[in-house]
Amino acid sequence: MQLNWKDWVHVTKLDPDKNLDPGSIADIVTSGTDALMLSGTLNVTQENLSCLLEQVSAYGLPLVVEPAGPEAVLCEGIDALFVPSVLNTSDVRWIVGKHKAWVKHSRVRWDIVVPEAYIVLNPASAVGRVTGADCTLRAEDVAAYATVAEQYFHFPIVYIEYSGTYGDPAIVKAAAAALDTAVLYYGGGINSAERAAEMARYADTIVVGNAVYDEGAAVLKETVRAVS
Repeated sequence: MQLNWKDWVHVTKLDPDKNLDPGSIADIVTSGTDALMLSGTLNVTQENLSCLLEQVSAYGLPLVVEPAGPEAVLCEGIDALFVPSVLNTSDVRWIVGKHKAWVKHSRVRWDIVVPEAYIVLNPASAVGRVTGADCTLRAEDVAAYATVAEQYFHFPIVYIEYSGTYGDPAIVKAAAAALDTAVLYYGGGINSAERAAEMARYADTIVVGNAVYDEGAAVLKETVRAVS
């Protein structure tokens, strides 16, 4: 099966460290979202990642694992492995160090790997704190990072991550304008149809995560309809 991830406009991110009942999972996978991304920053293990995968795998949606580190990489039973590098950090572990450890100690299925260039912009988020990302960037800085990601490093995905808060559409617009071929993902604070539609004007793909747990599947369906 060829995975047409470049055509996705709506992705739902599920955290292995959070719990959902079977009814909620059924509502999520039938919401119209294009794919499920299994991803979290804290307390993600092989065990809870495998448990979440088992819960969602029977529904036929494309499944992506986005590992926070080499200790929680799962390659079997999924369609793609989206591997992030955080560009706006001075800690080399989150740019290439964790990746080197993963390659050194694991057998990598390169046929399912899709590299992501992350630009993290919420300093209060878990990913912002853990990676030490510089979240003080202006629009022109984000655009420059996006250009470097695409033109120099040839990342196929540039991901603007506000994780837990709604971001600045002007910054997302600047990143979009800087890109030619890379797919622009946006994630953070999308908990309404209005926010989904606003960010979808600039991002190729929006990612809805916290709203699933905070607001429920009804809001998720509103975001799907807003970008479909």
